[in-house]
Amino acid sequence: MRIHLASYQSIMLNRGGPTYKLLHTKKALEEIGVDVKLFDMWDFNVKLTKDDLVHIFLANISTYSLATNLKLYGAKYVVNPIIFSNHPAWKIKLYQNLEKPLNKLFIRSISDYNITKRICNNAERVLPNTIDESNLLVNGMNVNKDKMQVIHNGVEKRFAEADASLFQKKYGFKDFILYVGHLGPDRKNGKKIIKALQQIDHPAVIIADILQNKEGEWCRKEIEKSKNIKLIEWLNHDDPLFASAYAACNTFILPTKYETPGRAALEAGLAGANIVITPNGGTEEYFVKYAEYPNPDSVESITNAIEVSLNKKRNDELKERILASYIWSIIAIKTLDVYQEIIT
Repeated sequence: MRIHLASYQSIMLNRGGPTYKLLHTKKALEEIGVDVKLFDMWDFNVKLTKDDLVHIFLANISTYSLATNLKLYGAKYVVNPIIFSNHPAWKIKLYQNLEKPLNKLFIRSISDYNITKRICNNAERVLPNTIDESNLLVNGMNVNKDKMQVIHNGVEKRFAEADASLFQKKYGFKDFILYVGHLGPDRKNGKKIIKALQQIDHPAVIIADILQNKEGEWCRKEIEKSKNIKLIEWLNHDDPLFASAYAACNTFILPTKYETPGRAALEAGLAGANIVITPNGGTEEYFVKYAEYPNPDSVESITNAIEVSLNKKRNDELKERILASYIWSIIAIKTLDVYQEIIT
């Protein structure tokens, strides 16, 4: 059995959740003896046999051509859709019903939802990260329920041993508020996050890639004039300082519009930080009672949640939960079980 991991073309440029999910899935599978390779679209002699399986990360227009051609050539694939919407399932379903006459007229899929549905329904298995994502796919996009199997997102065990002193010595910060992620994409809610931090009399650190768009420029300007916010324009994910930042902070925040479920928050929780995270996208499935869940549309709600978190005593309950359920070695075994069910 050989597994080919595939995704969209700019996955290594974006360095987002799908990037790390793919790479760490590969590493964890290899550690338990699975033959894994990255799908090479430039391999002229590529040939997929009955013992090969392609695992696609992301189900949208960027992976549609790959999934369609795999189906045409009789190759088997599974897909992590990595998709969520703040629109309820009934509204998405209504939208799809309204567009059906246009689909017949133009003989083409029109909406992103329809593309996601086609990719998923042609897969051998659909592997959402959360039950909420699964429900959205089934009830909103008419994806075959029988193909669903939730495979949770994973985190590297090394964050449990992160050394807070490295970050403290280099930057002089301790027990601060921390945000890690992109700034500029609308989903990341950067404007409201920064406005909330500006209202709190407490040091904050932002480790971020800032996009060169209108929102990204706004975020950069606001951070520069904020006395309590320190900007670090990205650290390598493998840099010990990165893990140290999680361990050194008091509260890690990710009050974005939605997460599925927020890999950085899992890393921070494993390092012992208190967590403030959006309730949208299935996050409560992972963080249960061990996080604060503000309304991401409200600066006041985000501010209040951060202040509550700052006044909470840190403990290891979330850390123990993550170690027991969401370490990559555990996720790899569950993923391999799915592969073996398909290739027998």
